[in-house]
Amino acid sequence: MNANSASCSDRSMETGNQEKLPERHSILIVDDEAVIREGMRRILASEGYHVETSASGRAAIEKIQEQDFAVVITDLKMPGMDGIEVLKTIKILQPEVPVIIITGYSTVDTAVDAMKSGAFDYIAKPFSSELILDKLHKAVAHTVSLADGFSVKKVLSAGHGFEDFVGESIEMQKVYRRIVQVAPTDSTVLITGESGTGKELVARAVHKNSPRHGQPFVAVDCTSLPETLLESELFGHVKGSFTGAIHSKTGLFKVADGGTLFLDEISNISLATQAKLLRVLQERMLTPIGDTRPVPIDIRLVVATNVNLRTMVDKGLFRDDLFFRINVIPINLPPLRERRGDLPLLIHHFLGKFSEEVGKEVRGLAPDALAVLEGYAFPGNVRELENILERAVVLCEGEIIQRADLELRSAEEDRYLDPDVVPLNLEELKETKKQIRERAVEPIEKAFVLSALKRNNWNISQAAEETGMLRPNFHALLKKLGISVRDEQGNQ
Repeated sequence: MNANSASCSDRSMETGNQEKLPERHSILIVDDEAVIREGMRRILASEGYHVETSASGRAAIEKIQEQDFAVVITDLKMPGMDGIEVLKTIKILQPEVPVIIITGYSTVDTAVDAMKSGAFDYIAKPFSSELILDKLHKAVAHTVSLADGFSVKKVLSAGHGFEDFVGESIEMQKVYRRIVQVAPTDSTVLITGESGTGKELVARAVHKNSPRHGQPFVAVDCTSLPETLLESELFGHVKGSFTGAIHSKTGLFKVADGGTLFLDEISNISLATQAKLLRVLQERMLTPIGDTRPVPIDIRLVVATNVNLRTMVDKGLFRDDLFFRINVIPINLPPLRERRGDLPLLIHHFLGKFSEEVGKEVRGLAPDALAVLEGYAFPGNVRELENILERAVVLCEGEIIQRADLELRSAEEDRYLDPDVVPLNLEELKETKKQIRERAVEPIEKAFVLSALKRNNWNISQAAEETGMLRPNFHALLKKLGISVRDEQGNQ
């Protein structure tokens, strides 16, 4: 195997293909025979590829939904989901990924069927390591050429729903690529990500780049409607079907007919509504509340959630059959803390936006203000950054946003406001003051005083003595900080 592998590598380098290939491409091997999987894994690993294996078609599809592969090599004849089914599913999930079919049934019909279904190439058993590597290198070179042709700047400048995206990080490039891949299809999309990452932006971009772009895009926030109204909003109702139904209402499924329906935070709907939603998706028909006549619908469904639906399924809070129905093409949005390289671009974008809206000439941030943002965790992600910068633009008095304008504590300040690290005496307090910027002094002084009072049962004299302060000075500090022992004691 090693000799064949080496000769194949040499030949590829002569043709120029090997020089174009990145050092570590991920390859997925799908075969129900362990000896074939392991043999191929060794051949490919010896060439420097990162190799994943799956023993069944369904296991392979789960991996493809969770990560990107440069090439997929799959056996044709497998129990359950065969190679053609795997191929067709991959062409929905990751259309640009080359798939090589391996078969022991090398008839002309088999090859034609595989190529018609979108296979990049096929190999008949038994095969040599030289042959499999030769086919693989060509497939990887194809993937590399497609990647080279994918321009983030071109995508962002093309409009079609991308104009509101800001970011060129590797993490966001994966998101853009997936949108471009899946938009032309009619497959259901599941968008996952923390609050504030921009899930609705992705949904709108999928719609605007789809054949349905001229039809309605209807967004539903499943958290904004009480359960009693959600079913009526989605499916509609007829007049008199329940108390308060004084008029018939067209459901949002029907409003979105021909276009895209976006269900945001789908994890919030009840199990009862989940069952009805599943039936509508399966039958592509809905029956308004109080009606007996089913109505056909034609929609592309996009859903989003900020929680782990698999965990909810395990806990019995989300139907597993509905989860599998909507988890066709997942798109995961990274949190801002995982795309730090985009922070300067986002800051520049929001400063320009809010400077124009507010009518101020704000040119940038002071170094210490930028340092605070760079060290901040952003639990609210891009939406939180947007809010912080809007407030700062409004509050700043010059052309440069100062740290105080952000009204945001640094990670260093948060550490000193932690009850576990509150200074115990006057000397420690003085040292703490030196270690942080001026704006943090007052909150630390307040934490210091309150901590001392609590330890001494709100006795001012004892608290002053313990901290090494004279009682008049301690009392003056209380007054300066606006602390009333009686009020604080009453709030305990």
